[in-house]
Amino acid sequence: MILAVNALGALPSVFAGADTDWINRPWFYPPEILFPIVWTLLFTLMGVAVFIVWRHGTNQRSVRVALATFGIQFILNLSWTPVFFGLQRPDLGLVVIVLLWITIVANIVTFARVSRISATLLVPYLGWVSFAVILNYAIYASG
Repeated sequence: MILAVNALGALPSVFAGADTDWINRPWFYPPEILFPIVWTLLFTLMGVAVFIVWRHGTNQRSVRVALATFGIQFILNLSWTPVFFGLQRPDLGLVVIVLLWITIVANIVTFARVSRISATLLVPYLGWVSFAVILNYAIYASG
């Protein structure tokens, strides 16, 4: 499950690329090398978290709700790169990432109903996406 989350998480960058030459970078834009390191760590934590929830049994309603919420936020996560980088649309990227942030919060809540450890494993993800919302907005506002 951990490898699957990492592999799927990397796909948008493979197909949409991550060309940043068009971006007017704000002063707090992190070094490029940080992005693959952070995302690999975050996708690994997500994979562990979803595995722990899944192991509780899909016959439980709380597990099914948690997994469905995970699926929604993961789809939003995967769609941000093609929208932001592929289309070069920080405005639409901002819409996607705000929706992503909301679903991560919902995902943490639904995971907590099954496993507090799983919910806690998603907190760094929420932190990074919170930063990414600010970064996305700064790029949008500067363009």
